[in-house]
Amino acid sequence: MVAIIRIEEPFKRPRGPQPPTWKAFLSMAFRPFYLLAALQGAIAVLFWAFGFGGTAALPGYLWHGHEMIWGYAGAVIVGFLLTAAATWTGLPPIRGRTLAALVVLWLAARMVLLAVPTSNLWGGALSVLFFVAAALTLAVPIMRSRNRRNYGVPPLLLAFAAGNLAFHLAAAGLINVDPRHMLHVGLLIVATVIFFMGLRVIGFFTSRALNTPQVTHAPWVAFVAIGAPLAMALLVAVKGPTWLTCIAGVVGAAINLRQLARWWHPRVLGQPLLWVLFAGYLCTALGVGLYGLAAFAAPTLTSAALHSVAVGGIGLLTLGMMSRTALGHTGRPLELPQPMPAAFGCVLAATALRLAAALAVPFAHAVLIASALCFAAGFGLFAYRFGPWLIRPRADGRP
Repeated sequence: MVAIIRIEEPFKRPRGPQPPTWKAFLSMAFRPFYLLAALQGAIAVLFWAFGFGGTAALPGYLWHGHEMIWGYAGAVIVGFLLTAAATWTGLPPIRGRTLAALVVLWLAARMVLLAVPTSNLWGGALSVLFFVAAALTLAVPIMRSRNRRNYGVPPLLLAFAAGNLAFHLAAAGLINVDPRHMLHVGLLIVATVIFFMGLRVIGFFTSRALNTPQVTHAPWVAFVAIGAPLAMALLVAVKGPTWLTCIAGVVGAAINLRQLARWWHPRVLGQPLLWVLFAGYLCTALGVGLYGLAAFAAPTLTSAALHSVAVGGIGLLTLGMMSRTALGHTGRPLELPQPMPAAFGCVLAATALRLAAALAVPFAHAVLIASALCFAAGFGLFAYRFGPWLIRPRADGRP
C-alpha cells in the first residue's frame, strides 16, 4: 500500500494589523453577534438605569427585560451555537449572506421595537422570526451530519422563540397572560442554555488550562441539570403548581452546584478565563434555586433570583465565554488581554450591587445606577478590546 503524504503550505502569519473586511466579519457567527451583543447590552442597560421609559407598547420593565433576554442574551446564544455547530458537525460554518441575513433580522427587531412605539407586534414578529431562522439554520448541518448528540439544540432555540412569541402576544393583550411571567419563562430558558453550554465546556476548559484530568459527568446529570430550569419555564408558562416549580428549582440548583464543585480546583482562582465561567455558572444555579423558593414561599426573593441569573449568570458567563471563544477563533493565544480582567471585575461588581439593590438596601436606586454603570463598563471594555479583532481576519493567517 502506498502511503499518502499530505503536503500543505504553512499559513503565513501577517506582519502587521490586517484591515477590517466584511468577509472576515461575516466569516463566523460569533464575530457579528458577540460585538453587537456587547454594544447592545451596555447601551440598553444605561438607557434603563437613567430613566428610559420604554415605549407605549413595551413600557419600562417590559422593554428592559425583553432586550436583555431576547436581545442581548439571544444574540450571544445564537452566535455561540452557530459557531459551535461547525465543530460539532465538521461542516463549514454559517457565514456570508446567510449570516448577514440573520444579523439584519436581529438588528431590525431592535430598531422596529423603538421605531414603532405604539405596537410591539412588528418588532416582535421580527424577533421571533430571528430565532426560528437561527434554529432552522442550525438544524441543517446537525441533521446533515447526523449529529445525534445535538438534535435537541434547535428545538431549544424554538422554545426560546415560543417564549418570545407568547411575551409579545401577552404584552399586546392578545392572550390572557401576564407578560412579566413570560419574561421569567425566557430567563429560565436562558438558564437552561447556560447549563447546556457550561456542561459542555467548563470541565474541558479547566482541564486544558490547568493540565489536569477532565472531570466528566453521567448522562443523568446533564438530563436533570438542563431539564430542571426547562421544566420550570414550562410550569411558569402554564401556571403550574408552585410546589413543583420549587422542587424543580431546588433539585436543578443542587445538581448544578454539585457538578460545579466536581470541576473546582484551587488554581481556578488564578485563571480569569476560568473563574469568570465558574462565577457565572454559580450565580445561575443559585438564581434557579432561589426562583423555585420564591415561587412557592418567598416572593420577596423573586427580584434577587431573577437578577442572580440575569446579571451574574448571563453577564459573567457570557462575557467569559465570548472572551475565551473569540481568542481561539481569531487565532490568538488563550491569554486574557488587558483590560479584560477589569471588565470581569466590573460585571462581578455589577452583580453584587444589583443583588443588593434587589434586597432593598438603603439608597437602592443609587446602588442600581452603580450596578448599571459597572455592567456597561464591562461590556464596553469587551467591545473596545475585541471589536477591532472581530472585524479583521485571524491573527495567525488561517482562513
